Amino acid sequence: MMNRQIPLAERLRPQTLDDVVAQSHLTGSQGVLRAMIEQGNLASLIFWGPPGTGKTTLARIVSQESRREFFQLSAIQAGVKEVREAIQRSKMYGGAILFIDEIHRFNKSQQDALLHAVEDGTITLIGATTENPSFEINPALLSRCQVYTLNALTEDDLRKLLARAFQQDTFLQIKNIELKETQALFNLSGGDARRLLNLVDLIVSATESDLIEITNEVVTKLAQTRLARYEKGGELHYDLISAFIKSVRGSDPNAALYYMVRMLAGGEDPKFIARRLIILASEDVGNANPTGLVLATNCFQAVSMIGMPEAEIVLAQCTTYLASSPKSNASYAGLRQAQALVRKTGDLPVPLHLRNAPTKLMKSLDYGKNYQYAHDYDQSFVAQEFLPEALSRTTFYQPGQNARENELRKRLKQLWGDHYKY
Repeated sequence: MMNRQIPLAERLRPQTLDDVVAQSHLTGSQGVLRAMIEQGNLASLIFWGPPGTGKTTLARIVSQESRREFFQLSAIQAGVKEVREAIQRSKMYGGAILFIDEIHRFNKSQQDALLHAVEDGTITLIGATTENPSFEINPALLSRCQVYTLNALTEDDLRKLLARAFQQDTFLQIKNIELKETQALFNLSGGDARRLLNLVDLIVSATESDLIEITNEVVTKLAQTRLARYEKGGELHYDLISAFIKSVRGSDPNAALYYMVRMLAGGEDPKFIARRLIILASEDVGNANPTGLVLATNCFQAVSMIGMPEAEIVLAQCTTYLASSPKSNASYAGLRQAQALVRKTGDLPVPLHLRNAPTKLMKSLDYGKNYQYAHDYDQSFVAQEFLPEALSRTTFYQPGQNARENELRKRLKQLWGDHYKY
């Protein structure tokens, strides 16, 4: 008889690929994981996805359906010693599956300890990670593994999971449960199957009356707040800062504020956001509104001085200002073009008239000869060549199409005429 003390999520853990809710791209009739097992061509794998999407479950099912011994380690507790012991045990079975949960927590030496055993087939490695393997797994180990992405469960997936729970679980069936509302369950679970079932378990355990009514209000009161699935340096960290930057660049202050709040709610360092705003002010606003860089720099100083929670007010002001500002990446584009040409042409000689001549020898070699001091001329300008001879007339900076840079273009054309193409 099943033990009531076992959590609902564990009682309902799928035992076959057919039992798995969601992840049909892996487990469905055309799924790559199913095909791999059926063909007996199992490779080392990395399962990458949010919590509660079935990484550990799939590893166990793969072991069962491929009829291989299964050893499991947690990267939080295991070290190189435990890895080597597992490899030695695997040799006794002529090859086994070694499942490492949270493999991203292994350091380089721990991951390196797996390499030879994976290469020679002593073990078939299955790693589970919530973090982007590109950032967290050594390239040498990653190249020897197939990476499969697991997706957060949709509302339809969660609904199927709930239905299965009430249809299959003995302990839920003997309770008088009325499922009136589900939205709070779905919102608070955040696509995490384990969290959804734990919430149901919590409600059933906490209700003493004969009739258990599951409503949005009941769920919210018990769960209190949804825990943000955010780790600095993790995949969601990169997703949110990317969305924030693109929203500011795309002149959407509303989306920019949303992603800023998401980052702060997840515990992001406000100075990290402030630093990104300085970069944005120069890269994406640029000379279309030079005041943006001044404001962003002052924003970083203010955030550093006052700290949270008041720093969020300063960040919001700077974010909305830059998002609402005219945009230009002309100076950034010019920088990249100049860098590309420097890589291509190498160290071209600086024109003699621009070189410093602190010694008699340098003067005798015409260093500085015929240099024209700009401030001696009208408008502090005189036409002369500043680029190396091989790059003469090369235009890197093209002012953007906005009010401020149109004025810059007009002035540059007036000064340089046809020498540069503005």
